[in-house]
Amino acid sequence: ALFIGLVVTLGAWEWARLAGFNAQPIRVAYAVVVALMLFVMHILPGLAPWVLGASVLWWGVATYLVLTYPRSSEHWSSAACKLVIGLLILLPAWQGLVQIKQQPLGNWLIMAVMVLVWGADIGAYFSGRAFGKRKLAPQVSPGKSWEGVFGGLLATLLICAGVAIYRDWSISSALLALLGTAVVVLISVVGDLTESMFKRQSGIKDSSNLLPGHGGVLDRIDSLTAAIPVFAALLWLAG
Repeated sequence: ALFIGLVVTLGAWEWARLAGFNAQPIRVAYAVVVALMLFVMHILPGLAPWVLGASVLWWGVATYLVLTYPRSSEHWSSAACKLVIGLLILLPAWQGLVQIKQQPLGNWLIMAVMVLVWGADIGAYFSGRAFGKRKLAPQVSPGKSWEGVFGGLLATLLICAGVAIYRDWSISSALLALLGTAVVVLISVVGDLTESMFKRQSGIKDSSNLLPGHGGVLDRIDSLTAAIPVFAALLWLAG
């Protein structure tokens, strides 16, 4: 919880810049507020279902905002709105990882959601390079294509099918897992595009320079901020 809290707090410091605040005192203050909210969530674990539920709703809205950008920017262009959106992105990512960690096989489940995101990225890269023609969201991220999305989705479905066979899951469990995989992977794409949308709106290439050669923390975890809370919510729904 402490380690992920540190990562999320650094992400909050970067997000304040995406929201239009360049002054360090304001960015640090926003990061402190996020850290305090994480502490409250830690001592009040009963908030977890509400936090994850709010996240699922947010990523549904984010999908619409990304697909309709730049027209959708009129709904979220104010600094205050961007700061609230930052909370909806960052806080559930922490909550989701904490919830997953508490599950049986928690470490393996954390690895699973990361493998899904990485597998989708790798599959999308190669299929997009080989077959990419139809732009996914040209106004947000011109380099991404529908062919890349489908390639990444296929790669992760194959990974899931392999795990299902290896662990000898029932047909119904395997089908549910494949459906959950598809949902998590598609939402991870929305997470990536959402950060790209805010960076484009702000005229910023990288969220920060905290990771030399790799941009900022948000640039590394943008897909995971969407995938993790949705993955945790699906685990909870599946019992």
